[in-house]
Amino acid sequence: MAGGRPLGRRFGWLWAAYAVSSLGTWLAFDAFSLIAVVVLHAGATEVSLLAASGLAVGAALAVPLGAWVEFRPKRPVMVAADLIRCAALLSLPVAFALDALDLGQLLLVSVAVAAADITFNAASGAYLKSLVPPRDLLVANGRFEATMWTATALGPPLGGAAFGMLGPMATVLANATSFLLSALGIRAIGGEEGQESPPGAPSERPRARDLRAGWRHLLAEPTLRPLFLNTVLVNSLIMASAPLLAVLMLGPLGFAPWQYGLAFAVPCLGGLLGSRLSRRLTARHGSHRILLAAGTLRACWPVGLALVGPGTPGLLLVMAVEFGLITCAGVFNPVLATSRLELTPPDRVTRTLAAWSISTRTATAATTALWGWLAALTGPRTAIALAGALLLATPLLLPWHEHARRVGALK
Repeated sequence: MAGGRPLGRRFGWLWAAYAVSSLGTWLAFDAFSLIAVVVLHAGATEVSLLAASGLAVGAALAVPLGAWVEFRPKRPVMVAADLIRCAALLSLPVAFALDALDLGQLLLVSVAVAAADITFNAASGAYLKSLVPPRDLLVANGRFEATMWTATALGPPLGGAAFGMLGPMATVLANATSFLLSALGIRAIGGEEGQESPPGAPSERPRARDLRAGWRHLLAEPTLRPLFLNTVLVNSLIMASAPLLAVLMLGPLGFAPWQYGLAFAVPCLGGLLGSRLSRRLTARHGSHRILLAAGTLRACWPVGLALVGPGTPGLLLVMAVEFGLITCAGVFNPVLATSRLELTPPDRVTRTLAAWSISTRTATAATTALWGWLAALTGPRTAIALAGALLLATPLLLPWHEHARRVGALK
């Protein structure tokens, strides 16, 4: 079976590094929001602004780095990004132990982590394309997707239990350790890394204008453009609701942190299911049809979160909505990641992925800040309902045109 064939020792190390960092990240699921609400007693507006500011400033810092990384060996960049995330996160338990932790430090750490995230993801996407044959890209992306959803299923309940039993910094320490282990795994990959330097390569110093080639490619390529716009909007609206849902569930509805984690952990089994189905569905129906179907279905679920209530019925409702959303995302994401790599020239992969991440995170930051303001005016539930209603219109931005159908039929 194609999905079970080995992809080599070097891919195995990359996959292991991804697995350990994903588990750490999801152990610390919404750790900043939880710390802000439970430890610093922040409200909906403060939590939303914290999430928005960290994303926005982190994305701004990553703008010059995206182009700079394009023409440099990717593994050292990935190791450095892991170590930066590890060091930034370790500063939080130190400040907490000294009784000096505040929202300002949470913001600074979130900025550092966001900038390193974007840089790491852009470099790792380009490195994967050089490491794995084109025919195996969907298999590799499917494995990453399955790993991510497995970590997402295991991480939040374990993290919620650790938060309650060991204190608010337990998951932060675990996440920092995971990035250190990831850096060691990436170093263990070994081997020579090819490095292209086409004419007009950027200078040794990072420059923001060098990233424009990534945005030009995204906006000029007729299939990537609608996928890019759709993904930016969908992610922004989903993520803008996340801190509001945390405030609603942990505040007025009275859920404990472990229940909040459980509500998002169990549905992640749907992501594992979706990632397993993704390759088979694509082989049967073609990538274009799967992008349209899964991209449309994933937009139909989040509006249900506005109906969440207290107790077991509310918990089951969140689980059902998240299961539907995550299953569709599990099918959609590997096909999207593979199509994005296939439609991007090798000398623009890092800049394209960096431009994609920066745009998504900047839009998410702006939408999160706006939704925090809306929640202050109307309440978290109304703001969540509005985001869900707007998501119902996002399938209109998917690539319905004839060119995309022809491209999908060729894959």
